[in-house]
Formats: sequence, C-alpha cells, structure tokens
Amino acid sequence: MSELSQEQLEANRQNAKLGGVKTEEGKAISRYNAVKHGLLSDKILFGDEDKAELDELKEKIKNDLKPASEIELLLTDRITANFWRLRRIMGVEKKDTLSSGGGLMYGAEKVFRYEVMIERGIYKALHELQRLQAERRGEKVPLPVAVDVDISKEE
Repeated sequence: MSELSQEQLEANRQNAKLGGVKTEEGKAISRYNAVKHGLLSDKILFGDEDKAELDELKEKIKNDLKPASEIELLLTDRITANFWRLRRIMGVEKKDTLSSGGGLMYGAEKVFRYEVMIERGIYKALHELQRLQAERRGEKVPLPVAVDVDISKEE
C-alpha cells in the first residue's frame, strides 16, 4: 500500500474539518449510527424500550436475589442488564434471522453467539453472587468447579 503524500494528507485534514454533524438534533441521531442491535452495547435501555418495564425487572430480580452489599448489588445489576439484553435478542431473532423462505439469513450465527455470551454472563455473575452470599453466611465456599474458556477469538 502506498503512503499518502504530504499534499494528500493536508487535503484529508481540510476535508475532515468540513464534514460531520453540526446540529444537536443531528448529533443525537448520529450517536446511534454504529448500533445495529444493541446486544453488546454499554447502554442498557434504548429509545423505544420501556424504562418502567426495565425498572420492574430490576426490582423483581433484586427481590429474588436479595443483594446485601455494594458488590452483590453490582452483580445483581449485571444480571438484570443481561436479562434485558436476552429479551432484546428475542426481538432481533424474530426480525433478522429468518428469511421469507424460512431459512437462516447471514448473521443468525452471530446473534446466536451473542445469546450464548450473554447467558454465560448471567450465570457467571449469578454464581459469583451465590458464592459471596454463602461466604457472608459463614458457609465454607468451594473454589469454582468450572473455568470459563473462550476459544472463539480470532487472531
């Protein structure tokens, strides 16, 4: 690949100054340009989702898991966020993974991998929460039996 000349580099810099979103409305819209499904987003709730429904789920999970410390609450929040993402996956699967002929479209495999990864995150946080709660109750806590190994990383 050839290197850019100094003139091309300067022209690129000047062009970069011209482009981009200028208005607040445009910036609000463009911040979601890279988000296709939100399954791996740091943001839990998206514009069309119901905050009251998420809050209700959070309360139900908190009542079930009964966190008693900040770290237990953090793990409970992580579990809640991943439960919410699983709900989102169901919507993505309905919209995106089936073609009109009933066959799987490209991308269905990726959605499935996200689903597995999110479920693994739920179980990992849940097991750690259960371990901390048992330790708090004075129970002898064994080391984890399973080790989470991810061999899907491409190098």
